[in-house]
Amino acid sequence: MLDDVKNDARERMSKCVQSFQTDLKKLRTGRAHPSLIEHLKVDYYGSDVPLQQVASIAVEDGRTLVISPWEKTVVQAIEKAIFKSDLGLTPMTAGTVIRIPMPPLTEERRREITKVLKADAENARVAVRNVRRDVMNDVKELLKEKLITQDDERRAETDIQKLTDKYIGEIEQHLLAKEKEIMQV
Repeated sequence: MLDDVKNDARERMSKCVQSFQTDLKKLRTGRAHPSLIEHLKVDYYGSDVPLQQVASIAVEDGRTLVISPWEKTVVQAIEKAIFKSDLGLTPMTAGTVIRIPMPPLTEERRREITKVLKADAENARVAVRNVRRDVMNDVKELLKEKLITQDDERRAETDIQKLTDKYIGEIEQHLLAKEKEIMQV
């Protein structure tokens, strides 16, 4: 019974870390990476569709993304989606191919991105702590219903706290790695 509660906590906490990692991919660093723009929504025949469903995205060199739409009619919609995004990117169209050069980040922009990064990390840590709170409440309910003993409750709380510390540590590692990547000139 307690194992189920702990496994649930482990799964939910790892999902919090995975969500944070997904958010990290969307942050712009100095290098070009398809995950920066693949989440953008493109107006495709009246419905919003992810960019990766209407075009292929590739990295031409370290600082240039190349988008090759599957239909010529979508080129303008893709440009519009890129301009509307808050990424600060300027697409250059040559026929049906769209090139997006990644401008070098200024020191000010690097600091702004770092602030966003730290806020995302704090949100991920809060999510992990919320999972801990929920699971601790579940353990207390089991104790109230006399399905576990007080010793089991204390052991479970210790184990859950260790899990929480582990996943918050993973978030910190990802944060430091991304921060280092962003501040690198």
